[in-house]
Amino acid sequence: MPNEPSRFYRWELLLLLFCAYFLHQADRAIFGVLLPSIKSELGLSDTQLGLTASVLFLVLAVMVPVAGFLGDYWSKKKIIISSLIFWSIATMFTGFARGLGGLILFRSVATGGGESFYGPASTALIAAYHEKTRAIALSIHQASLYIGIMCSGFLAGYVAESFGWRFAFYLFGGFGVLLGFVFIFRLHDVPKTESVQKEKIPPLQAVLILIRIPTALLLTVGFTAIVFVNNAYLTWMPTYIKVKFTLTQTEAGGYSMFYHHLAALIGVLAGGLLADAMVLRFPRFRLLLQSTTMLLGVPLIFMMGIADSLAVMWTTIFLFGSMRGLYESNTHAAIFDVVPSQLRSTVVGLMIMTAFLFGSFSPLLLGWLGDIYGTENGLAFGFQVLSFAWFLGGCCILVSFLFTFNKDLLKNKTKQQ
Repeated sequence: MPNEPSRFYRWELLLLLFCAYFLHQADRAIFGVLLPSIKSELGLSDTQLGLTASVLFLVLAVMVPVAGFLGDYWSKKKIIISSLIFWSIATMFTGFARGLGGLILFRSVATGGGESFYGPASTALIAAYHEKTRAIALSIHQASLYIGIMCSGFLAGYVAESFGWRFAFYLFGGFGVLLGFVFIFRLHDVPKTESVQKEKIPPLQAVLILIRIPTALLLTVGFTAIVFVNNAYLTWMPTYIKVKFTLTQTEAGGYSMFYHHLAALIGVLAGGLLADAMVLRFPRFRLLLQSTTMLLGVPLIFMMGIADSLAVMWTTIFLFGSMRGLYESNTHAAIFDVVPSQLRSTVVGLMIMTAFLFGSFSPLLLGWLGDIYGTENGLAFGFQVLSFAWFLGGCCILVSFLFTFNKDLLKNKTKQQ
C-alpha cells in the first residue's frame, strides 16, 4: 500500500467505514426486532432476554478500553478489519443458538467482543484524515448507525416472518464477512504525517491525564446517559409497541426503528454542519447544543411511557430521535477538542467503556419490570424512569459549558503547540 493515499481518499475512507458501521449497528439492532420470535421458539422470559442484551453491553464495556489503548499503539487498519470479520462470524453463529447459553455465548460474548474494537480505531482514523471537517465527517459516520438500524428494523422483521429469525443472523453476518475482504484491499492506515507525530503515552499515564480533564469527565457522564437510554430503546421498544398497540412484528420493529432513526439522521447531519461552522466563532457551541438537546429530550422519553395512541407515540419517537441526533453529531468532536491527539482512540475507549458499563443494566432493568408488572405496564414504567438519565446527563454538560470547557480547551491547544 502506498504511504500517502490520494487527496480524495478521506472520503473513500468515510464511505468504507460508513458501510462497516451500518452493519455494526444493524447486527446489534436486529436482536430487539427479533425478540418476539426468539422468545416464542426458545421459551425464554423477559428477564432472560434482557440479560442477553445486558451481557453484550457489559462485554463491550470491559473490552473497549483495551481496544482504545491498542488503537493508539497498533495498526488501526488491522484492528478494524479483524473486528469486522470477527463480529460478523459471531453474528452468523447466533443463528445456531438453541437456548439462553448459546445466545449469550454467540450474541453477547463473541459479537460484543468483536464489536468493541471497531469504535475507538475508526473514530480516531476519521479524525486523522478530517482535520477541518471533523464534525461533519463523524456525523456522516454516525448517520450510518441510524440508517443501519432503520433498514434492519424492516428487513429483519420481514426475514423473520418469511424465513425464520435464524436466517436474519446468517444474512447480516454474511454481508459483514464479505465487506471485511473488501477492507483488506482498500483500507489505509493513518496518514504519514500522523504516524510520525508525538510519542506514545503508556496506558496508566493516559488514564491519569484524562481523569484530570473535567470536561472529558462531564462529557462521559452525558454520553453514558445517552447509551443507557439507547440500549433500552433498541432492546425493548419494538416489543413494547407490538404489545401495546397490537401490531405485527414487522410493523412494530420497522416503524419504531425507522421514525426514531430517520429523525436522528436528520439531526446528526444538521448538527455536524452547524457545529463545524459555529465553533470557529464560538468554541463552546458543541456543548451548548448537546446540553440543550438532552434537556429538551427529557419530557419526550417520559412521554413514550404514557403515550395512548400510535400517532402520539410515532410523533414522540420522531422528536426524541431528532434530539438524539443533534447530540450525537458532536459526541466525539467535543471530547477531541480537550484531549491530546495521541489519546483519541484511548479516550473513545474509556468513554464507551463507562457508558456501556452502566448502560448494560438498562435492558435487564426493563425486562425485570416487564416480568413484575406485565410486559406492557412494566416497559411503560421503565421508559418513564429512563427520562431521568437524560436530565442528569444534560445538567453535567451544561456545567462543562459554563465552567470547565474554555480552560480545558486552552490547555489542550497549548500542549499541541
